[in-house]
Amino acid sequence: MSYDKRTTEPLVLLGLTVAALIASGIGPYDRATWYLEVAPVVIGGAILVATYRRFPLTPLLYRLIFLHALVLILGGHYTYARVPVGFWAQELLDLARNHYDRFAHFVQGFVPALLAREILLRRTPLRVGGWLFFLVVCVCLAFSATYELGEWLAAVVGGSAADEFLGTQGDVWDTQWDMFMALLGALTAQLALARVHDRELARVL
Repeated sequence: MSYDKRTTEPLVLLGLTVAALIASGIGPYDRATWYLEVAPVVIGGAILVATYRRFPLTPLLYRLIFLHALVLILGGHYTYARVPVGFWAQELLDLARNHYDRFAHFVQGFVPALLAREILLRRTPLRVGGWLFFLVVCVCLAFSATYELGEWLAAVVGGSAADEFLGTQGDVWDTQWDMFMALLGALTAQLALARVHDRELARVL
């Protein structure tokens, strides 16, 4: 990939993310939930912009982060329990609930896995192998657990007003399912994309 494309593509993805963010903020189902759901996109985007010159990521990772942002933005606009594509899948597969939130938590493990992998390979003595694989999974599970603690705090502070943010849809095992889906995402990302990621890292390092 040419230098120009490597420097232009992240800017294009950033612009598309901002456009999607603005569009999702027009008439969301629940404004408070929208703020909570898109906050990681805003915070993460600010961090990526601030560190771009000192620590540019691989093109693969920028693309995955962009897709993750779209998942969060869509969920913020409709709330996770009401995303239309989730209802479509529910009807098609005869599911008991809207599973868009399950998909979102799978992505929450999938994309951070590649981010953690890249940071560990570039900033620590770790090399490709079993320990790297294991520690990336641990990081993703810790991130998922932290997010669930954040949801718990929102429920404590907001009470019933936080129901749309939690999106449990009456499932008492929702927290455990969310973390399990993040685990599957972390495992899948490393098994499916490790070699592609390594090739891109070789161009950056």
